[in-house]
Amino acid sequence: MNSLLAWFSATFGSILSKEALVFLVSMVPILELRGGLIMASLLHIEMWKAIAICVIGNIIPVPFILLLITPIFNWLKKTKFFRPMVEKLERKAMSKKDNIEKYEFWGLVLFVGIPLPGTGAWTGSLIAALLDMKFKKAFPAVLIGICMATVIMTTLSYLIPGMFF
Repeated sequence: MNSLLAWFSATFGSILSKEALVFLVSMVPILELRGGLIMASLLHIEMWKAIAICVIGNIIPVPFILLLITPIFNWLKKTKFFRPMVEKLERKAMSKKDNIEKYEFWGLVLFVGIPLPGTGAWTGSLIAALLDMKFKKAFPAVLIGICMATVIMTTLSYLIPGMFF
């Protein structure tokens, strides 16, 4: 993750404010809110400001993924070029579906909320969409998961280091 954050900083740091950079990182798959809060802490952005920026950045892609990814994937699978990539993404996402499928709402909350590699709002939303979870159920679950991840990552990025430095 550090190398991705360093790449974003080196590539966009001269043209974007540090807040805009953190916002952008929070919208990107893999990095998301977790990477955004770590970067915000390293850039010395005030904690409450960083939380707002990262949460908003992480939420923005969610409705688009929940509502549009299935038709987009179905369309892309009709092409020879994109079919293997889409099928690989689907397999990777669906390999993590067990707890979400078993526990539905709360499974999705925990999947998005516990900051482990391969989890987060992007993957959780993708799995929910591929499982045909209703938007009314999936969106609030992802939001609660984002809030949970925010508490965990704020503690790890701001509060614990603040106690020692």
